[in-house]
Amino acid sequence: MIYVDADACPVKPEILKVAERHGLEVTFVANSGLRPSRDPMVKNVIVSGAFDAADDWIAERAGVGDVVITADVPLAVRCVAAGAQVTGPTGRVFDQTNIGMASAMRDLGQHLRETGESKGYNAAFSPRDRSSFLSTLDTLCRRAKAIMAAASQAGSTP
Repeated sequence: MIYVDADACPVKPEILKVAERHGLEVTFVANSGLRPSRDPMVKNVIVSGAFDAADDWIAERAGVGDVVITADVPLAVRCVAAGAQVTGPTGRVFDQTNIGMASAMRDLGQHLRETGESKGYNAAFSPRDRSSFLSTLDTLCRRAKAIMAAASQAGSTP
């Protein structure tokens, strides 16, 4: 399963392309409307407008053998802890080796914005980001499928 924090996700078409190639289901989770899909492998979930409702929905379900796509570092922290494969829309992978630093840098950036030390502008999403994302998502899908296959051979479900 691929879970997508979809409200501001710039790579939805790319996700669908890679998911179809790997035969994986995709669930887009958002606080607002999503374009419906006729594909039975694509599910849209609209959650309440409450703060972090989409994040909570994804974090409650994502686990070993799943892929999560989010730019939200606190959600990435929760999903990595649950054993999911996590990437941002720029292809940045979040895993056990870097999630602590990513979280600390996010907190520092938030502090600097709150104190006026930083304006907090993010770089524009580029074609290079899109390409990096495609490569990363393909790798994570292969890894997730391998985890599920190994669990299946061992006679257990992760």
